[in-house]
Amino acid sequence: MNSVMIGQYIPIDSWLHRLDPRSKCIFVFCMLILIFFANNVETYTLLLLVGLMGVALSRISVLLFLRSMKLIIWMILFTTLFHLIFTQSGSIVLQTPILTIYEEGVRQAAIISVRFILLMIFASLLMFTTSPIDLTDGLESLLSPLRRWRFPAHEFAMMMSIALRFIPTLWAETDKIIKAQKARGADFESGNVYRRVKAYIPVLIPLMISSFRRAEDLATAMEARGYAGGVGRTKLRVLSIRRADILLLVCFAIVATALFWMRK
Repeated sequence: MNSVMIGQYIPIDSWLHRLDPRSKCIFVFCMLILIFFANNVETYTLLLLVGLMGVALSRISVLLFLRSMKLIIWMILFTTLFHLIFTQSGSIVLQTPILTIYEEGVRQAAIISVRFILLMIFASLLMFTTSPIDLTDGLESLLSPLRRWRFPAHEFAMMMSIALRFIPTLWAETDKIIKAQKARGADFESGNVYRRVKAYIPVLIPLMISSFRRAEDLATAMEARGYAGGVGRTKLRVLSIRRADILLLVCFAIVATALFWMRK
């Protein structure tokens, strides 16, 4: 649990860190959509190269990105097995008395696995290179046109930022509770799957109590500092689009054009 990296900001001086949060949000959101338009080896290779280039430009250790991948390993394994077992079309790749693996099953398993990896890479790039405050300001600015339809842009952006920020905190709290209960004789590893899941139920109660306490402390701190929503608020840092941000969006346009050209 100590290796969970979702929601953590890595303060490093890099080209991606200096970009406007709005351009990064637009780029990552569009890339996440573009992933589902890839349909062959060439297009997925292009997206992987873009992701690796982003990792290099962020100047963040590759180990941190590999740690963030731990969250989706079981999901990748489950979907891979699901496609290998239930997809029965194409030529036979491997045949055993228990299982027959088809070519289309292997293809679908590979596509889903690569998609999960790409989604995690681009989402991690946004989280690692954007502070919670900048992310809140960027989301609020992007959603501000919806205010004419009474959409609470500021409150929604604040809620998303706080939720992302509390993910590593809650994981650390869960780890602390599990270690405390293990020290008191709790067993989380023996027995069948049902007994293991049932053993984690006592962890939920102190975790929920701790979560409500943290939420109450945060609300009290915000009220003590005069927080009353986004109406009339000023910002210490005014967001501005620069040449580097335009270059990022131009790069996305080039990647999208190349991807649709390489599609089959």
